[in-house]
Amino acid sequence: MHPWHDVELGDAIESGFRAIIEIPKGSKVKYELDKRTGLLWLDRVLYSAVHYPANYGFLPQTYCLDNDPLDVLVLGQEPVVPLCILRAKAIGVMTMVDDKGPDDKIIAIHADDPEYAHYRDISELPPHRLVEVERFFLDYKVLEHKTGGCREDDPRGRRPVPTEDQARSIAFENTARRRSANHEGAETPMIRGSRDVSTVMIGAGPPPMDTSA
Repeated sequence: MHPWHDVELGDAIESGFRAIIEIPKGSKVKYELDKRTGLLWLDRVLYSAVHYPANYGFLPQTYCLDNDPLDVLVLGQEPVVPLCILRAKAIGVMTMVDDKGPDDKIIAIHADDPEYAHYRDISELPPHRLVEVERFFLDYKVLEHKTGGCREDDPRGRRPVPTEDQARSIAFENTARRRSANHEGAETPMIRGSRDVSTVMIGAGPPPMDTSA
């Protein structure tokens, strides 16, 4: 079973979805999914004196403009084992760019963690918690001299974090636009926000099977 292609995102993803964790909370080790084998590749140890502020992974059966699945940061009390599946719920999104282009990240909570399960919107988080998350993504590539961070169209160097509805729309419109494995010319997803969750369309096709690049 391939974790990207074969794990289902979920049927009622407006209220929760499956996320696959690559990097546990508190780690300095940057694991990435090896697209060919479905195993984890140890990409690097972070150069900066920082660690991941939450469990970090991706949404299965999604496909983005950078040819990767949609990233997700799952807030919870405890680190979890890499490549585990957990239930998550979107409460916000960070709009970012890296050296490959747009690299937006869904912010979610662990739906089965009693300390976090009640959160419904990013605005409900303690203010410092959100600052920590933002600061990590601004700093973690600095010593590597790589392009990365929040978009520059906000005077502070970052965009405001959208609401719950916008975050869900980004996650689920992305799913609607993923390419079918049988249609090479199919449209790649456009990640964008919307205030109306009812407009979200949920696609049926998996990401391309040839994702070894």
